[in-house]
Amino acid sequence: MKEKKTIEIVRHSLSHIMAAAVLEMFPEGKLAIGPSIENGFYYDFDLPRTLIPEDLPLIETKMREILKQDLKFERAEAPIESALEEAKKLKQIYKAELIEDLIKQNEKTVSFYRTGNFVDLCAGPHIENTKEIYPDAFKLSSIAGAYWRGSEKNKMLQRIYALAFDTKEELDTYLKNIEEAKKRDHRKLGQELDLFSFNDVGPGFPFWHSKGMILKNLLTEYWRSEHKKQGYQEISTPIILREELWHQSGHWDNYKNNMYFTERDEQQYAIKPMNCPGGIQVYKTKLHSYREFPLRIAELGLVHRHELSGVLHGLFRVRSFTQDDAHIYCTEDQVQNELMSVINLIEEMYKKFGFTDYHVELSTKPEKSIGSDEMWEKAEKTMEKVAKNLKLKYVINPGDGAFYGPKFDFHVKDSIGRSWQCGTIQLDFSMPERFDLEYVDDKGDRKRPVMIHRTVFGSLERFIGILLEHYAGALPVWLSPIQARIITVNDNPETLLHAINKVAKPLYDAGVRVQIHHKDFMSELTGVEPQDYIHNETIGKKIREAEMQKIPYMIIIGDKEIQSGKISVRSYKESDLGQISVKELIDKINEEEK
Repeated sequence: MKEKKTIEIVRHSLSHIMAAAVLEMFPEGKLAIGPSIENGFYYDFDLPRTLIPEDLPLIETKMREILKQDLKFERAEAPIESALEEAKKLKQIYKAELIEDLIKQNEKTVSFYRTGNFVDLCAGPHIENTKEIYPDAFKLSSIAGAYWRGSEKNKMLQRIYALAFDTKEELDTYLKNIEEAKKRDHRKLGQELDLFSFNDVGPGFPFWHSKGMILKNLLTEYWRSEHKKQGYQEISTPIILREELWHQSGHWDNYKNNMYFTERDEQQYAIKPMNCPGGIQVYKTKLHSYREFPLRIAELGLVHRHELSGVLHGLFRVRSFTQDDAHIYCTEDQVQNELMSVINLIEEMYKKFGFTDYHVELSTKPEKSIGSDEMWEKAEKTMEKVAKNLKLKYVINPGDGAFYGPKFDFHVKDSIGRSWQCGTIQLDFSMPERFDLEYVDDKGDRKRPVMIHRTVFGSLERFIGILLEHYAGALPVWLSPIQARIITVNDNPETLLHAINKVAKPLYDAGVRVQIHHKDFMSELTGVEPQDYIHNETIGKKIREAEMQKIPYMIIIGDKEIQSGKISVRSYKESDLGQISVKELIDKINEEEK
């Protein structure tokens, strides 16, 4: 199998082949950019007509015809001014704009790659010859709109996405997983299970329904329980804070394009995109002693970040979400132990959801940052030492750290092999300096604390989306908004009373989230959630509807069950469990909740 770098070069080379094929179909087309991406590549075009799905097989055919010609990828350089003149002559306005940017950077020459009659502005690298590409190991997958340079102020281009792998077998496996992923799409499941919705009145802002709030609260309760065991104190800070705070924190210079602002009484405010500056204000309300350290302060804070409309994606990319933040204030001597403690907490909490396979990225200093080089070097070396001591599976991700410090990002693998970035740990020597944070050491001197920023879920909303896709909507019993639904075989008053008093009430009293499916049910009798009733439903239809809702347990109540004093139980995962007592079901649910 080829190394990762090689397949990325193949994918980028294929993007040139695709651009050549598109220009054969649309000679007047204008080219934008065509990078390799995870699992494939894309290219953005400005074309005389809108592409349709039926165009993709035609483009694929042309690509394969080009590949058969055994063409070389030939690199050439040209003086930058003549390259700009040529791009303008060919009316390749997007390439001309890219060349103008290079001129501003004082570049004197630019490189091109020629493949047959196709020439593209490109830094490379590329493969040597088209015969190195397997013609059956790629597939054009979709067409999408994409603003030039990602800005809504620019023209909307047409983007063709494609998949590419080393072999046809790898491509087929990936396509099979894609079909499985479509079934698990959390946006679809969220609607079907009545958990959440989105609305044009607030694009990118999730609307949580009753069952969704049960799920969200269950996650929150678990999070609080685990953090309490680890000695975290919970706080809450305002959503809107004065603009000057964000200048002081560095967010204004490094993050303002993603922030929302408001003005009142001639005062500028910003809606917080992160919790740290607010949490720092809580720390500063008194002078702390080293005896309090490590001081672990947690916050489930609602943050807002402006995302471009083109990248919004269900709960995975929203404009408002709950960050399960915590900030640890400690001495330099305590940093390594605290980092290891947080990593252990993350591992334990992930196990609860079945996430045992994960890897870590150590992201280093980005181009835009705060703090001295010495601070960054010390922080990065500390994190690398911790990773090695714990024998973490990690890779270096250069230049992708937070603007205030390097970070560990935890990528978990779900049930169908996809990787998701969830938790993060950031080591920060910079903000304590910016905010003049202090503590009194054992000699009575004032010192700077070190800050560790960290999340476990990352975003509560995004983590719920990941869970829905990981479990294909069939959440474990402890997370299911409704754990059991009672289905009556008939509408006899005796059946209903038995279902309420002998089954629903004991389950409810035992803490089971139970629901009854009957037209006359009154929720105030036991606090059990009512279910809309459709007249003349057959028992089979009631069972199918409960299965579609992925409710863990269905309890069937009819004359036979009333006479036996037991309940007929069907499990979503285990099928028919036969007749058991209510207590046996309670015990089974309690055991599964552990």
